Amino acid sequence: MSDDRWSAVATDDPVVDPTPVGGVRIVGPRRRWPRRIGLTALFVLLAGAGYYAISLYQVWSTGRSDEARPVDAIVVMGAAQYDGRPSLQLQARLDHVVTLWEAGWSDTVVVTGGNMPGDRFTEADVSADYLIERGVPASAILRETVGRSSFESLDEVAALLDPLGKESVLIVSDPFHLLRSRLSAEELGLTAYVSPTPTTTIVGGEARWKELKEAAGVAVGRVIGFERLLGITG
Repeated sequence: MSDDRWSAVATDDPVVDPTPVGGVRIVGPRRRWPRRIGLTALFVLLAGAGYYAISLYQVWSTGRSDEARPVDAIVVMGAAQYDGRPSLQLQARLDHVVTLWEAGWSDTVVVTGGNMPGDRFTEADVSADYLIERGVPASAILRETVGRSSFESLDEVAALLDPLGKESVLIVSDPFHLLRSRLSAEELGLTAYVSPTPTTTIVGGEARWKELKEAAGVAVGRVIGFERLLGITG
């Protein structure tokens, strides 16, 4: 019997033997793999969208949750400074630190942030000067002056606090920034809580856009780790 009589074009329809033997029609298996691949791809897409949506909600809700409580140290995340003067964004964070300090939540404040090439001052030094002018004792302030990113700063914070036997921190930053900061701190072995800046200058559409970007970073960082994420994104 010629092989040509058994050949068939691969389609989704059953392959039928045109010359049945003994009156029995021989039907080949239906090829379902294209449909299965499509369904798998759809499932992965929907699962990814759902995971991102959950991360976005958590970024939003964390930024609206004040977890102020007694801790070993209040940590304020750095932001831009202009030749020794804090930007409005940094100033809003520092004003909130003063409020938390006066409430007695900790006897230690850690200011963070290095400087950009050409800057005469670090974000941490500018922050420290601002706090001292508003009544926080210089002896109560620790300075992290080398970090160029949130993760790097928190890594240095952990290194500063470890010899002092301190591990619980209350992180102060803009609302959109808090979930990633808390998760990064926890990855570094700190027990972290957050307190959002109530007078943040990042509002409206700019805040929504930053929440969208933060949600993407949180979603990826939870899978691969925030240190590895920093290595990829810089």
